[in-house]
Amino acid sequence: MFFTLSKLAWAVAAPSTFLTLLAVAGLVLLPWFRRLGTVLTVLGGVGLLVAGLSPIGRMLMVPLENRFPAYVDEGSPVDGVIVLGGAELAGITAARGQSSFQEAGERMLAMGELARRYPGARIVFAGGSSNLVEASPMQEADVVRLALPQIGVDPARVEFERYSRNTAENARLARELVKPQPDQRWLLVTSAFHMPRAIGCFRAAGFPVIPYPVDYRTIGRPELFRLFGTVADGLSFVDLATREWMGLVAYYLAGRTDALFPAPDQPPGGSPSR
Repeated sequence: MFFTLSKLAWAVAAPSTFLTLLAVAGLVLLPWFRRLGTVLTVLGGVGLLVAGLSPIGRMLMVPLENRFPAYVDEGSPVDGVIVLGGAELAGITAARGQSSFQEAGERMLAMGELARRYPGARIVFAGGSSNLVEASPMQEADVVRLALPQIGVDPARVEFERYSRNTAENARLARELVKPQPDQRWLLVTSAFHMPRAIGCFRAAGFPVIPYPVDYRTIGRPELFRLFGTVADGLSFVDLATREWMGLVAYYLAGRTDALFPAPDQPPGGSPSR
């Protein structure tokens, strides 16, 4: 039920969609309710321009990406690596016959690099299909399996969790598959903006992991107030960041994360652990 409701709610709540619907509703109402129609049309149209051209998208994205620092290899052993799905384009892969990925494809590059760096570590990919209605001809795991030889990873080395549909299920089902031991060190690979929610889910599932953020979309605070060149670029940032902030709130209220805005662990010394 949570999965279905979250998908339906986001279909309307995405800022680009909501503002467009607002403007369209205003235009429809204009002949009969002139004042209300005008207000809705202006709010929707101006909102699209402001969200698309202003730095709002970056201002929402940077705190998410900066929440967990980049991983630093200090020489400690790594027992396993978990890579979350989300970058795979299953429909295009099935239609074109070659593995296709969207912007978050850095997750796959990290999988290949970490598999070579830690030859004794278990490699796990977690991801099924996030489609609500239409059945995909392939699952995320199928796309990844097809791409493994391209990044120099033996498919036989990778374990697949194929049934999770969202981040909470990623964490729960990965834990059931891995059965981690208390003294083991597992890296979690996902997009930097998604890392707070992912870490919160894994902690709530009783699976402590070490963040390995990739797929950065900003350079950080130096460009916090830089305007976007096109409305489409700005809206994509606003949609992506808003979805993540809304996800943090919804997951926390539903008990699927351990904190509203999960933060790095604080070891006895006081500085965040890596």
